[in-house]
Amino acid sequence: MNCPKCQSQQVEGESAFALARLAGVRKLRCKSCGHTFRGFDPLGKIGQQKATAKYLHRRLSPRFAVHLPTEISLIDTTSNPGKATYSAASRGHCESINRFGMGISLVGSRFSEKELTNFGSLLFIRIKLPETTLEAVVSIVNHRRLGEDQKRKWFLGVKIHQISELQQANLLAYLEERAQAQPLLVSDE
Repeated sequence: MNCPKCQSQQVEGESAFALARLAGVRKLRCKSCGHTFRGFDPLGKIGQQKATAKYLHRRLSPRFAVHLPTEISLIDTTSNPGKATYSAASRGHCESINRFGMGISLVGSRFSEKELTNFGSLLFIRIKLPETTLEAVVSIVNHRRLGEDQKRKWFLGVKIHQISELQQANLLAYLEERAQAQPLLVSDE
C-alpha cells in the first residue's frame, strides 16, 4: 500500500475501532511524511513496523528549542475521588515545545522524587509565551535528573493531556510564528 500524499511504501497500521477492524478498514500512517489516512486492510497485513534508520527520528510535529518561564503544579486526584487538588506552583522553564508536548526543567522543586518519577502523573502548567500565557494539563512521559550536587535539576518530558480550544489555538499560533521565524533544517545524514 502506498501513501496517497507522497506515494511512499513506508506505511504502518494503527489501532482502529473493533467494528471498523472487522470490516477491514484501518487507520494508517505514512512513516515518510506523517500523513494519516484510512485504508482497506482486511487481513491485517500492514502492521506496526520498526522504522528504518532513515526515518527513525522523524516526528509528527516539529519540536522547537525554547527558554520560557513556566509554573508547574502537581494535580492530586487520589485523595478526594471525583475532585482534583492543585499543589502550590513551582517555577521552572519550558525548554522544548511542539504540538503534542513539552520538555520542562525545574530546580529545587516542591515535589518529591516519587511524585516526579511516577509516569502518567498529571501536572498543571502555565507557560509564559511572548504574547499570552499557555495553560494545560499534561502527563509525565519520561524524566531525567541532570547536573551535580547543588545544581541538580529535573527534566520532564510531558505530553498534553487536556487543553482548551482557545489554549490550543494559542499554542498553534505560537508554533506557526516560530516556524516562520526559524525554519527547520532537515538533513539526510
